[in-house]
This record gives sequence, structure tokens and C-alpha cells, in this order.
Amino acid sequence: MARAYLMGLDIGTSGTKALLIDERGEILASHTEEYPLAIPAPGWAEQDALHWWQASQVCIRSVLRSAAIDPAALKGISLSGQMHGLVPLDGAGEPLRPAILWCDQRTEAECADTVRAAGGLDGLLACTNNSMLTGYTGGKLLWMRKHEPDLFARMRIFLNPKDYILYRLTGEQSTEVSDASGTGFFDVRTRRWHDGLIAKLGLPRSIFPRCLESADVAGRVTTQVAAATGLPQGLPVVAGGGDAVIQTTGMGLVSPGIVGVVIGTSGVVAMGLDDFAPNPGGKLQVFCGNAPSLWHAMGVTLAAGGSYRWYRDTLCGQEVAQAAQQGRGVYDIMGEAAAASAPGAGQLIFLPYLQGERCPYPDPAARGAFVGLSLAHTKGDITRAVMEGISCSLKQVGDLLLGLLPRVTPKHIIASGGGAASPLWRQILADLYQLPVHTLAGNTEGGAYSAALLAGVGAGLYKDLGEAFSVLHTEHRVEPIPANAAVYQHVFTLYSGLYSQLQPAYAQIDRAARENPAPAIYK
Repeated sequence: MARAYLMGLDIGTSGTKALLIDERGEILASHTEEYPLAIPAPGWAEQDALHWWQASQVCIRSVLRSAAIDPAALKGISLSGQMHGLVPLDGAGEPLRPAILWCDQRTEAECADTVRAAGGLDGLLACTNNSMLTGYTGGKLLWMRKHEPDLFARMRIFLNPKDYILYRLTGEQSTEVSDASGTGFFDVRTRRWHDGLIAKLGLPRSIFPRCLESADVAGRVTTQVAAATGLPQGLPVVAGGGDAVIQTTGMGLVSPGIVGVVIGTSGVVAMGLDDFAPNPGGKLQVFCGNAPSLWHAMGVTLAAGGSYRWYRDTLCGQEVAQAAQQGRGVYDIMGEAAAASAPGAGQLIFLPYLQGERCPYPDPAARGAFVGLSLAHTKGDITRAVMEGISCSLKQVGDLLLGLLPRVTPKHIIASGGGAASPLWRQILADLYQLPVHTLAGNTEGGAYSAALLAGVGAGLYKDLGEAFSVLHTEHRVEPIPANAAVYQHVFTLYSGLYSQLQPAYAQIDRAARENPAPAIYK
């Protein structure tokens, strides 16, 4: 039997990744292309959607060239991508403005307007089963209507980030149920747009794209794109999934009991659901899963790996230079220093609220902090504190998630995303949760690997998700160290008390920042 190939494309915040695998799940080639992030004002975050498309073309060409396969053996391509971003398109399909991203916090007033229009939080939950968070696409639509009315009037449709790339690949404009769940206007129980809520907010129904299931073929590669990328003309392009959902689907989270932790730019703690579940108080996010019978419960922090990257870029110039000189990975060098620091990092606590926060504190004014810093601390202590602080934020979300299903006893954690590549980070998670931590082959590749497998479902190479993800196997298993349990319980207790103590200062700092905005920043 001839070998078959699949491609996954992940449109991330830091960069785009293309991944090429065979039908057995073996990775043949991977390429990532980075691009900048703009911070036009405190708490805002934007990107040029054309950068995603340029990066996508580079990545696709690179993996095809590197793997040196016959493109005719490629059976499908699918997409993962940063969720909640607003890409407004005009009648010619061109972006009207830079995309407003998932971590943007400008829509607090618009979110409050949505809750009022729905008749309060309970009314909103009855429509969508989710709160309207500041990062969601819906608030961005309302913000644009209020603050950029001329551009809003020219909008003919909006898309989420991965859906814009799907449009560029195929000429088709659509989204799918997992990404639609994160707009704030989608009824996750019925898996349809909530027309009543859209009407209450006075938004034109025509700007909402058609919505598919994740494994549906959304379109096919056009002649022009085939010439530009090397992809076969007519190749099926499968709808895919929002990164926070599809990454955890690819971790086998299709039923309760296994906790998924994704340390990407954001942090995701998730559990698969084999049936719809109510979301009391809207504290978590309950979205549609990547198959018609699946749902997905999760909590998302805004700056997990993003905090670690900020720390690298801002305070680890020496390590970056050392890595370049020695031909090593900078995160390996940083991890070695952190490993030399004892658990607890000498009572140094890091709060990773560098872009506000979503869960467990929906507060766009929250700010990052080091608490307990002294002359006795080393660079390794500081690095370890950043890793431990991010892990504590994920533990808070995990406790909230397990509270949604109190009768479920967690068996183990499956870790994914770039942070899961670190042995030290896996050990910190195991010690903090006091649960085994597994990684699966391919999971450090993030959403691109899951998207590639989903492409196989949509293209008919696998009969369903279960068969597709049967190719996965455990790559690493880390057991908790019982002696570290007390240390991390102490650290977690300290960490958990700091937000409420610092929140009044956060509000003052945010107020001052809005009154005296800094110039735009590009990262």
C-alpha cells in the first residue's frame, strides 16, 4: 500500500507551524515561521492577518521541500489556530484592519452590554452556556461598531484567524463549531449560532460565517495557491479546530477523568466531555468538541508560555547569546539554571498576568509581578519562579475544572505545547498536582499535529477521531515526588492569596496607564 501523508497548519500568536506526518502519525517535517505582535495601547493586542498568510506559505513550502515527498500522496490538510481573533473582511475578502487577538482586553464595556442585553448572566448562559469574556470575538464586533463605524459598515463577513487562512487556501469563507463556540454568540448545546442573541445586540446576521463540524471538508486548494505553495490543486482542506480545543482533542481528551494541560502562548487546562454539560456561573468555558458527539470543558490563562517568552526576550539576553554561540536551544540553557534551584525557588513567587487574566480571575487590569525577590535570589531561582508561577495559575484552573465534575477522580495529566518539552516543567506539574504527567508523541508540536490527524478524518483516511488518535503513544511519563508535595502546597497557598491582595493596586495601575498610554509596541 502506498504511503499517505497529511499536513497540519497551526496559526499561532508567536508564529505559524506546518507539520507533515504519514498515516501512522510519524512526523516527517516541521517548520515554524514567527511574526510580530502589536500592542497599540495597554491591554490591546493586534496582528496583521497577511503575516499569517505569508508565514503559512513559507511553512508549507518548507515542509514539502524538507520531506521530499510526492505531493500527489498528500491526502488532506487541516488547520488549528489561535481562537477568538476578529478578522473583518470587506466585500473583496480583504482585511479591513489588523486582527484583534484573543488576549486583547479592550472590550470590557461591550461584554457588559452583552450581558445586559441577554437579561443578565443567567440569560446569557441560557443562550450560549458561556460568559462573554473580554477576549471573545463578540465583544470585538461590538467595539468595532462603536469605535470604528465606517469600517464596520464596510464589513461583509468576519472570520477567526485559522478560518482566514482556510479562506486564502480555498476561497471559501466559513468557520467550525469549536472556534464558533469562542465568539460568545454560539449556542454550544445545539451547535448553532444563537440568532436571538445576535438580534438582541443588533448585529447583522449576514456577517456571521457558515458553521461546519471540525472534520468537514470546507473547501479545496485553488489553482493559484497550488502554484504558490506546492500543494496539489484540489487537495481537501478540512475545517479543523480552535487551538485550545483541537490540541486537547489530540491528547485523547474525549471523556472525563484525564486532565489536559497545554503550555502554549496561553495556558489551557481541559477535560473532554462525552455529553453536553451546563456551566454554572459561567466560570469555565464549555465548547463544542471536534466531533458531533463531543464537548469540551476548559479554563484558559492568557500568558503561560507567553510569560516565559517575555522573560526570555526581556531578561535572558545572555542566555540567548550563549545558545547562539553554542548551537543549543535557549530554553534548554534556561531550564538547566532553573533545575539548579530548589523547588519553591527560595520563596520567590511569580504572577503571570502580563496581559490581564481570564481564568480564574476575569480581570483585564491584572498585572504580572515578582513577589519575595531578594539579594539572595539567583537567575536560576527567578527562572524557576516563572515556571512555577505559570504552573500555579494552571493548577488554579484545574481545581475549578474538577469542581465542574466532582464525581470524577483524575487519573493523570497529559501535558502538551512547547512547555511540555521541558523535563523540569513536567516534574513541576507532577509535584504540584501530585499526579503522573504523560506526554504523547507529537503533542509538543501543539495544534498542528492534531490538525494533521483531523485532516485524515475529513479526507477519509481514518473513519473517525478514535481511529485517528489511536496512532498516539506515551512518550514520557513523570511520577510526582512525594517529598515535594508540602513545598508546593505552601507555594500554591501563597500564590493563591496574592491576587486579592494586589487587585486594588492593579486597578490603580490600569487607570493610570489608560490616562497616559504608552506608544505602540511590536514584538
